Amino acid sequence: MEVQLETPGGLLRQLKVRIPAENVTKAVEQRLRQLSSRAKVPGFRPGKAPQKVIEQQYGASARLDAVSDLVQKSYPEALGKAGVNPAGMPKIDITAEAPGQPLEYTASFEVYPEIALQGLDSFKIEKPSVLIQDSDIDKLIENLRKGRRSFEAVSRAVASGDSVSIDFEGKLDGVPFDGGKGEKVEFEVGAGQFLPDLENGIVGHSAGETFDVSVSFPEDYRAENLKGKTAVFTVTVHEVKEAKLPALDDADFLTAHNVDSAATLRDKARSALEGERDKAIRNRLKSQALEQLLAQNPIEVPTALIEQEIPRLREDAASRMNLRNVPPEKRDELLPNSLFEQTARRRVALGLLIGEVIKAQNIQLDAARVDKALDELAADYEQPEEVKQYYRSNGQMMQSLRAVSLEDQVVEALLASTTPIEQPMSLEQLLNPQAQA
Repeated sequence: MEVQLETPGGLLRQLKVRIPAENVTKAVEQRLRQLSSRAKVPGFRPGKAPQKVIEQQYGASARLDAVSDLVQKSYPEALGKAGVNPAGMPKIDITAEAPGQPLEYTASFEVYPEIALQGLDSFKIEKPSVLIQDSDIDKLIENLRKGRRSFEAVSRAVASGDSVSIDFEGKLDGVPFDGGKGEKVEFEVGAGQFLPDLENGIVGHSAGETFDVSVSFPEDYRAENLKGKTAVFTVTVHEVKEAKLPALDDADFLTAHNVDSAATLRDKARSALEGERDKAIRNRLKSQALEQLLAQNPIEVPTALIEQEIPRLREDAASRMNLRNVPPEKRDELLPNSLFEQTARRRVALGLLIGEVIKAQNIQLDAARVDKALDELAADYEQPEEVKQYYRSNGQMMQSLRAVSLEDQVVEALLASTTPIEQPMSLEQLLNPQAQA
């Protein structure tokens, strides 16, 4: 077998393979012998037809099968001879194939980029410095109280935070539209269940009142006929209920959070916030380290790997958008490849660079770290041992957890030679940077 490797450009490689004619002839003859032992030919008992008859009837298909087998078996050997490692499946083109002649084919594929890591000692990392304040604890406990709130009917006008029961009917230019009518609809004012104009328009009205509210629909509203339009809603308020929060020392409230006193609840809240803070800081450091790894090491990415990554990203997006039951062709139309190409390219490049860091620094997976990660994950559930057992019984989930743990080890290695710059900030700024911006 003769092998010739060509480099048309970039990561693309073309492997030209030539298999001697005698090898092809031998493979075809072997295939015909296999066929003759079981072939059913009119006028002959099974396996008794003359070889010439077998060749006339099955020669073309036998040659096709033999050529396919030769290509499949010779391709790995040809790769070994050429010393290349393809990134993805090849495109095979048979360029010469005729009886008594050598078989020639070309395999086109991409290879992995050659990576020489650089700039790892020049990272500039900002590390958030956050102290948990009493006000942070107060806010969390207030949210816990709101989570256990009840509602009591009141005779005053509607205020933000109240629960109301209303009838409403919306009209565009005096004409009702689909989905614009509801009766005895209950919702909490200010919770964002309805458009702000409608919720704000109800504030200040009392039970028994009927009134009109102008509501402007945003340009990106989901209903095509309402985008950018202004409708008039006729609203009738039936009932107004005020939220009642449990007292800090309420026994049921404390029991619900597995504590016996308000002081213990504050301690538990502080511990929870410290955990959230530490996790958020780790994520900030990790994000910066990986972004700078990418910035310092721009690499060419195999298209084949990007194409493999896009379906995974589409599946994740479909799951988040509750589109799993949508037919695949419709889902592909709603979520085209172009939506994910940039993210897929970044993810593949980062994966290749992380792999190179692991190899360069001989990083081995720390099993204790995986166990700790599983403990932290399970701690958020009521039955942590059951959660851990479920994970350990699921190979795919454990593999994902190992991958995250190994990635964290890579980040630590990247940050080992860097002195982060302390950046004081509030807990709110750390946990909700977009809201702060």
